[in-house]
Amino acid sequence: MTTALITGSTAGIGAAFARRLAADGHNLVLVARDAKRLGEQATELHDRHGIEAEVLSADLATDPGIEAVAARLGDRKNTVDLLVNNAGFGNKGRYLDVPMADELRMLKVHCEAVLRLTGAAVEAMRERGRGGVVNVASVAAFVPRGTYGASKAWVVQFTQGAAKDLAGSGVRLMALAPGFVRTEFHERAGMGTDNIPNWMWLDADKLVAAALADLARGKSLSIPDPRYKALMGVVKVTPRSLLGGISSKTGRKYGPQ
Repeated sequence: MTTALITGSTAGIGAAFARRLAADGHNLVLVARDAKRLGEQATELHDRHGIEAEVLSADLATDPGIEAVAARLGDRKNTVDLLVNNAGFGNKGRYLDVPMADELRMLKVHCEAVLRLTGAAVEAMRERGRGGVVNVASVAAFVPRGTYGASKAWVVQFTQGAAKDLAGSGVRLMALAPGFVRTEFHERAGMGTDNIPNWMWLDADKLVAAALADLARGKSLSIPDPRYKALMGVVKVTPRSLLGGISSKTGRKYGPQ
C-alpha cells in the first residue's frame, strides 16, 4: 500500500483528498494544526476503509512546523508516495488594510512551506524513481488580485517549472487551481458567501476526483471544471489593464483579498 501525506487535511479540499485516497486504499499521513480533529479524522478513515492513518500536528506558518513535516517526508524507511500541499488561508481586506504580519504569514504557508515540503518529498521520491506532488493553488493565480492571488501564482509557476526539471525522473508535479469550493475557507477568513452565484461553486469530492485523474495523465496544471476552464480562457485574452480593474471589483465582492 502506498502512503499519501496531506497538509490541511481536516477540512475542505484536504479532507476530500483524504476521503478519496483512503477509499482507494492508500495509507495516510494527516497534517494540520488541530490535534483533536486530526485524531478524530484518522480514527474515522481507519475504521471506514481499513487503512493506516498517521497524524502530525504542525503549524506551517512556523519553522518548527515546516521542519517536522519535511522530516516525515524525508523518512526513507516510511516513505511517502504522494504529497498534497493543501494548507492555506485567505485574509479579508485590501492591501494595507491587512496587517503585514498576516501577509507574511500567508507567504510562509503558501510559498515557503510549499517550496520546502516539495523539495523534501521530491528528493526522496527521485531516489526511488516514482512519486507525485499536488500543490493546491487557485484560479486567483491568473488574475492580478493582491497577496493571495500573487502567492497562488507563485505556486503555479514553481510547480510547472519544477515539473519540467523533473521530467523523466518518475516524479510528477501538478498545480491544482480550483475556483470557489464549498469549504470552511471563507468562514475562517470572515468572508461572506451569500452573494456568490450558485453556478460558481464546486464540489470538493468531484474536484479531487478530477485532479487525481489529471495527475495520472501527467498534467502539470489542473483546472478541474469546464466552467472555470472557460473563464480562464477569457482571462488569457483579456488585456491586463482591463483585467486588473475587473479583478479588483470582483475580488472585493467575492473573494480573498
